[in-house]
Amino acid sequence: MEYRAVFKCIAGCQGEYDLEQPLYRCPTCGDLLEVAHDLDALRSRRADEWKQVFDDRYKRTEWPYGSAVWGKKEWVCPGVRDENIVSMDEGGTNLMWAERFGRELGMDELWIKMCGQSHTGSFKDLGMTVLVSVVRQMIADKKPVRAVACASTGDTSASLAAYAAAAEIPSIVILPRGKVSTAQLVQPLANGALVLSLDTDFDGCMAIVQRLSVEEGVYLANSMNSLRLEGQKTVGIEIVQQFDWSVPDVIIIPGGNLGNVSALGAGFDMMEALGLITKRPRIVVAQAAAANPLYLAYKNNWEFHAVTAKPTLASAIQIGNPVSVKKAIRALQKYNGIVEQATESELADASARADRTGMFNCPHTGVALAALIKLREQGRIKPHERVVVISTANGLKFTDFKVAYHSGTLADVKSRLANAPVDLPNDYDAVRRAIDTAEKKTQTVGR
Repeated sequence: MEYRAVFKCIAGCQGEYDLEQPLYRCPTCGDLLEVAHDLDALRSRRADEWKQVFDDRYKRTEWPYGSAVWGKKEWVCPGVRDENIVSMDEGGTNLMWAERFGRELGMDELWIKMCGQSHTGSFKDLGMTVLVSVVRQMIADKKPVRAVACASTGDTSASLAAYAAAAEIPSIVILPRGKVSTAQLVQPLANGALVLSLDTDFDGCMAIVQRLSVEEGVYLANSMNSLRLEGQKTVGIEIVQQFDWSVPDVIIIPGGNLGNVSALGAGFDMMEALGLITKRPRIVVAQAAAANPLYLAYKNNWEFHAVTAKPTLASAIQIGNPVSVKKAIRALQKYNGIVEQATESELADASARADRTGMFNCPHTGVALAALIKLREQGRIKPHERVVVISTANGLKFTDFKVAYHSGTLADVKSRLANAPVDLPNDYDAVRRAIDTAEKKTQTVGR
């Protein structure tokens, strides 16, 4: 059976377009595109057969199916020839039972999907493998691509640079100066990308890269390119697969440019359409209060207006005019969605509180955890519900955030759970006194 996927307009305009065409918006109305699959062809396999295929491939060594993205190739990008796939074993990340933290919140089943356990340390790898593989095939087919380019708040640039380097494709990344962590800045530099640091915010960088993408040979790698979302949608499919094809009740995801929201919905849409599931989760999007245009739209009957994003510790979601907002709103309306926000203190304390139970969270995951805490306190998430929080990046990318929290130097944040090192002389008695003091403090907190 031949499987097929094409670009189509999200607004329903007539026409379909080849996935190897450098096209990001509908030629008729200018709206975004999405990838549409031939579902009738996919129905040539029964739901139980698809489950078996995906389970048989999961984390195996047969190329390229060991990747949890390419193990679902027919559902993602069936037209890419195997020899053009650029993969670094994406997906297959830990779905961690946060038993202690969940218990503290009065929950039976709290799970954290650790998407930061990937090659470049974020969920962006799930989408970048698809996009760069298509570009590699375009080049193999003699189509004019000089470079791939993106605007980024850090993680996208790291992922693009790594995958482009592996594929021997030049990459250009445009970053807002001073608004990405040191670790995120080092990654594209190390992988040989041309890094342009602009005196603007992400929205300003995005405007520049969109202008660049209309020039011949510069291919856009941001999430307004729907190929990215085809890879990112597999996180929802994988969560269900890890639960033995059972659907969780609630999924919480941090929201910035909002491509991840519609991607999550797209994965569940396909599973439902092809009979693998009969239930939908509720999708919750968590935004930083300093960059909260979707939250404001949710509170105003989904009427969206861009905002000027203010500085936030959750720098990767410091976006005031998200490109994928229409797709995100459509997904949230379909999935009984909620949007919640978190202040700087709330996200920092939520991250630290979860860390105290054995995690090590990035500030964006802190936003999602703060939203979870609020929704539990409001009774909008019930104790018996199975809840999955998507952790989008590795906490080790944000050690400056952690150090500043525990040293009490974060602006406008009172670090309630700060745990600074205790400086002592080289003296046994001083060590014993410090241990005794710490034990008494712990006992007092416990009471």
